[in-house]
Parts: sequence; C-alpha cells; structure tokens
Amino acid sequence: MARTQTRTRTKKKTQSRKRRAAGPDRLVELDPGLEPYREHLAARQQRFDDAVAALEKQGGLLGPVSQRHRYLGFTRGERDGAPGWWYREWAPGAKALHLIGDLNGWDRGADPLEADEAGIWHRFLPDGPEGPALGHESRVKVHVTGADGSARDRIPALIRRAVPDPAGGHYVGQIWDPPAPHVWQHGRPPAPKGGLRVYEAHVGIAPEEGRVGTFDEFAEHVVPRIAALGYNAVQLMAIMEHPFYATAGYQVSNFFAVSSRFGTPEELKRLIDVCHGKGIRVILDLVHSHAVKNVDEGLNDLDGSGAQYFHAGERGYHEKWDSLCFDYGKDEVQRFLLSNARYWLEDVGFDGFRFDGVTSMLYRDHGLDRTFSGYDDYFGDEVDPDGLLYLTLANALAHAVEPSAVTLAEDVSGMPGIARPPEEGGLGFDYRLAMGVPDFWIRQVEHVPDEQWDLGHMAHVLRDRRPGEKHVGYAESHDQAMVGDQTLAFRLMGTHMYGAMHVAAGDLVVDRGVALHKMIRLITFALAGEGYLNFMGNEFGHPEWIDFPRPGNDDSFAYARRQWSLAAREDLRYKGLWRFDRAMMELDETYRVLERPEIEELLRHEPEKQVVFRRGPLILAFNFHPHESYTGMRVPVPEPRDYRLVVDTDAEIYDGHGRAEFPMTYPVQTEPMYGRDQSIQIYLPARSAQVLAPV
Repeated sequence: MARTQTRTRTKKKTQSRKRRAAGPDRLVELDPGLEPYREHLAARQQRFDDAVAALEKQGGLLGPVSQRHRYLGFTRGERDGAPGWWYREWAPGAKALHLIGDLNGWDRGADPLEADEAGIWHRFLPDGPEGPALGHESRVKVHVTGADGSARDRIPALIRRAVPDPAGGHYVGQIWDPPAPHVWQHGRPPAPKGGLRVYEAHVGIAPEEGRVGTFDEFAEHVVPRIAALGYNAVQLMAIMEHPFYATAGYQVSNFFAVSSRFGTPEELKRLIDVCHGKGIRVILDLVHSHAVKNVDEGLNDLDGSGAQYFHAGERGYHEKWDSLCFDYGKDEVQRFLLSNARYWLEDVGFDGFRFDGVTSMLYRDHGLDRTFSGYDDYFGDEVDPDGLLYLTLANALAHAVEPSAVTLAEDVSGMPGIARPPEEGGLGFDYRLAMGVPDFWIRQVEHVPDEQWDLGHMAHVLRDRRPGEKHVGYAESHDQAMVGDQTLAFRLMGTHMYGAMHVAAGDLVVDRGVALHKMIRLITFALAGEGYLNFMGNEFGHPEWIDFPRPGNDDSFAYARRQWSLAAREDLRYKGLWRFDRAMMELDETYRVLERPEIEELLRHEPEKQVVFRRGPLILAFNFHPHESYTGMRVPVPEPRDYRLVVDTDAEIYDGHGRAEFPMTYPVQTEPMYGRDQSIQIYLPARSAQVLAPV
C-alpha cells in the first residue's frame, strides 16, 4: 500500500470539496475585461458542478472514477473465495481477447477473456499449489481480435511496467509485484519556505558520460546539488514510459509504467524518498495531452475500432506532434486519465504535476497557428468543453487526494482562470507557466544589441500576467535548449565558450555573456512570477544545446549529458554562475521574495539603461549600460531606513569584476525623489545589478 493511501482514506469524510457559490464574480473583479463573458464563465463553473454532483452518486472524485487502476489491468483479488490474479481490459469494440505470455508459452488460444456489457473483458487466474500464475516480472501481452478483424499482440493498457522485448524490437508488458516493495522513510515535505523554486530535470541525460542515467544515480549525485542550490521542488521529465528516447518523454505509450530506461518503479520511489528527506517536493511532467501513435507499444486502436481512447479521424491526430489526441468526452477515457493522475500521486509518491500541452487540450484546433489576440479566442467555438472540464476535474482530484499537491499549467494561449479555483469558473491550477518570458529573452538576445534593449518593454513583458493567477517565471527551460535551439549562455557567448571560459582569459564576449546571464536571470526571478524554474545545468551556464541520440545524429550522446565538472572547477567561470544561482534561491529563503505581491518600478532612465524595482522589502537596481558606471546614482526607497547590499552580480564570488565595495550600507537621505520622501545614493557599475535590503 502506498504511504499516502492510508492518509487519504482517513480524510475521505472531510474531502467533499465544499464549494462556495462565488461564480465568476471574482474573476471579473480581477479582470474587468471578462465582464462580457460572465455567462461563459458561469456556464464553465456550472458544468463542473454538474459533473461533480453526478460523480457524488458514484462515490465522488475519490470513488471508482479515479480508481480504475485498482480494477482494470492486473490486480490481486479473489473469485469464489480463491485468491489469484484478475486481468481486465476495456476494449468495447473488440471481438475477442486472449491473455498471452510466459504463463502459457505465448499460446494465443490458451487464456480467453470474457466481456461484460460495458466492454470490459476479464479473466481470473487462480493461484496454484506452486503459487500465483503470474510471477513478479513475468512477461505478458494480450492478443486482440479487433472490430476490424485485425489480430494483434498488444500491451495491456494499464500495465505497470513495460520493457524492450529481447525476442524482438518492440516492448512487452511485465507484471510488477516485487517481494520487497519500497518502504518509505520520509513523509511529504511541508509547505516550502518562500515561493516555489523548481529545478526541472531529465534523469536520462544527468550523467556526464555519454549514456542513459538511472534513478539511483540521480538520487546520489544530482539531488544533493539541487538541495545545495536551494531549490524546493524538482520537476522530472520523461518518467512515463515512451518507446523513443529522443522524444524526451512526450510520446507516452504506457501511462501507468515508469520508464524502464532509468530503472524500476521501486528505484523511482527511492529517488522521490531521497528528495523528500531533503525537503524537496517532486513534480511529475504529466502528459495527458496526447499519446504516441505506435500500435505495437501504445493505446492506438487497441480494440480495432479505429479510435477508442482517441477522437476519430482528423480531430484525433495532432499534426505538429505526430501523435494521437484523447477524447475527453468519453467516460472511460476520463476515468483512465483521472486514475492515472491519482496513481502517480498515491502509489508512486509524486507531490504534484506539470500538465504538458494544456493549450492542445483546451482547443479543438489545439491552438495551432493562432495568436490569441483577444478574449473571443478564449470563449469561441474552438474551445473544447470536454478538455476544459477534464483539466478542472483533474486539478480537483489532485488536491482532494493530496491537499498539498501543486499543479502547473503549460498553456501558451493565456486562457483566463487557469490558475483560479473551479468555484470561480477557473480550472484549479496552482500556477501557470510564464511561457512568454523565455521567448522574449530569445528575441532580445538574438536580434537586439543589449545597448538598445527597451527597458520599459522588458518590464512590461516580465510583469504582464493574468491578475490574481500565480505564475512560474523562467528565463529558459528544456524547451529553449532542445535540438535546433541553444541554451541562453550559448546564445550570449557562442563558440567563445569553447576556449575562453577560463577566469584569466579576459575575453570580452565572455565578459558580456556572463554579466548578462546573471542580470537576465535576476530580473526574471524578481519580476516574472510567484515561482521560478530552471532547467538542469542552465544555472551554471551550460553550453550548446540538448540533442538526444537518434538516427539523425548517429545515435550520439554528445549533447544528451550534463557537464557538471565545468561548475566544479575554480579556474572556469561556470563556478561563479552556479554560486550566483544559489544566491538567488537564498534571497527567496531569507526574504520570501517570490510570494510578495509588492512589485513596483521605482526608477527607469532609458538612455542611461537604468531600471530599479521594489519586490517586497528588497530594492533591485539594474544597469544594463555596456560601459557606463554610475557613481552616486540616486534611488528612491519606500522606507526611511538605510539599505545594505546583499547581492551584487558583479561580485568576484559570482565571477564578476568586484567593482563595488562589499559589504556596503547605503545611508538613507531625506532627499525626495519620484514621490518618495527619502532616497539613497549607490554605485552601480556597467552591466551589473544589485539587491538591497533595508537595515
């Protein structure tokens, strides 16, 4: 039994999700532009309420609707008092199903299943004198005679483990029933001190050597790095089984199976347990937006009807992703996905989800080639009410199963209410990703010389987010470094990183890149959200890009690894970037910057490239000018107190030039400025930023 399962059962009587009759009033109050769409928001909320009311008659969200994984697939149970294995499969269009595998020598006629009126096929395998018919790690498949007359060997839809078949090129299912299941050593971490600080990571590319990494290696070598930096959450990519490594985990085949490339389910649980022991929450990159189209490994046409789990025809195919799109309007599909979310929370021990591809789920056209330039885009005929309802139910379920769970939405459209409660007409996410911010930085770095950066536009982009909805800001994630793209550091410094990152090199391109790398991350951290995200290795300026081994690069691992040794060397400039990233995390730990709503621009001088902000109690002063340093620069401050310098991007410890004195306290002066009764004077060198705290 999962450690969270017992805890959840004790709460069921109090987890009815009491909903106040708020309606869309709060959303309209936060954004008056939604007033013409009040009826749409009310209808959205009503549909959710109706769905929950209907589910209450079936045991509620915590009832059978989210426990299909305890009924379908392979489960231990009894029939007529005899113990054994049940195998059940939803295949409403199929003509016949036969269980095949090690248990019967792969005889396609040996173990037929029977079907009920709901299209659930079943077979009971009683234990024999020598034990269960299905042993731990025994291989299984199901032979399906489809509605179209096809005859295929398929992997059961709810299999808990799938591995490459040594007898062939495809995957095969395995029974996962370990004699010594993982015993949890640590409970879920309490609410973090400060905001949500996410370290996005991929287990497979974590080693420095050119190979696929493992869960155990990640727990031993990478988790301590994450803890030392001060992140309080790790977001794991590519955990759900996927047949092609180069898809980075976004072409899922087996939704309940842990990717066998990295290890076993028990080893993943051990990794999560290690994170919890260090106070780090673990977020799963959950892919419910689409599925791999492979027939041999995935769900595609399982019963031979042409659709089953997915929309039929063109609507069931995502042309950009070359994958299949779920039909969220089908009850059994909804149950499958809700149960999947619950499984990863309860049985595996994750603490929340980053929902991938939310835009595709919200719109019938998947949001492709659309600019989303007005409110009509969010409430028109292209909105998929089934996808919208599913996401709202999934969020409600996650928080019912584990109230401390955190959910993030990857949505590029800007759909109103994503990170607001369902009782307001929202979708119930805790955060939405500020996806426009990294795109902005790419445009700036690639196309605009930094001496021409428009600070007003920069400030607008970084602060431009839906009111009342928490965002996770970031300068770059894995998306910005995937093949065909580059890391932010490499965009700034290019091939100079190959030979001029030595501390004594004195390379001007590297000088500029290192300085701007810190400034970009600091201003993003300070302004772009109530949370912050960084992709593994980018904190120390990882060079080049990410490219998984594939036929197009001769199956090379050259760019599918993390060069940790770069940040370990005192003679290279990566070390200073690593220390600076740690200093940013410490700012939030100490001053709880990310959760502070007070964001105010105190000063902006475009020609001088000066901009100063307040975030909570802190003052953040930026000088983006490439060569002008400012002595005695006057800055208005909100409090009549002295301010001390707590972080300086130009400090030598962060591989800067150390031009400002540290430690330093700037005394308050009764010199009014820009509406404030007091100000201070600071020394702010070129291409540097300072963080000041009231004494």
